[in-house]
Amino acid sequence: MESKSRRSFLTRVIGGVLGLGFVSTAWPYVRSLFPNVLYEPPQRFKAGPPGNFSEGTTFLEDRRVFIFRKGNTFHAISGVCTHLGCTVKFAPYQKPKKRTVRGLTYEAKGEFHCPCHGSKFYDEGTNFAGPAPRPLSWHPLEISPEDGQLVVDLSKEVSRDYRLVV
Repeated sequence: MESKSRRSFLTRVIGGVLGLGFVSTAWPYVRSLFPNVLYEPPQRFKAGPPGNFSEGTTFLEDRRVFIFRKGNTFHAISGVCTHLGCTVKFAPYQKPKKRTVRGLTYEAKGEFHCPCHGSKFYDEGTNFAGPAPRPLSWHPLEISPEDGQLVVDLSKEVSRDYRLVV
């Protein structure tokens, strides 16, 4: 009688171990039938009325984009480092400096610094230090005809001389 119960116990243990092995082997295949879906925010969004943006730089943290305002002109520069995608920080100068980039001389108000790997960009987005392979992207702005808000389109890029005049 004792050997029957021992035999049934060992049969159940071996069956459980084999079953567990089968489930752990099959689980990744079953899980792959149901892919993860990550919903990203729309690439085109309303940033707010132009009057809400003060002179200088405004960073929209949830969208990782900088909106620059000078008088009645606006432009948008990506806050995503072109090296590995970290969020850059804008470091304003104590006083403006004369810069010549791509043959154009202008008054620079600050620099972008990437905290991850030390890339640096002039305030118009051109990379000048660190491992970043490309300049920061410029994105188009427009005014929404419905409510007059600034609309940023992160899915498109524009040239560095682009300005929206309001």
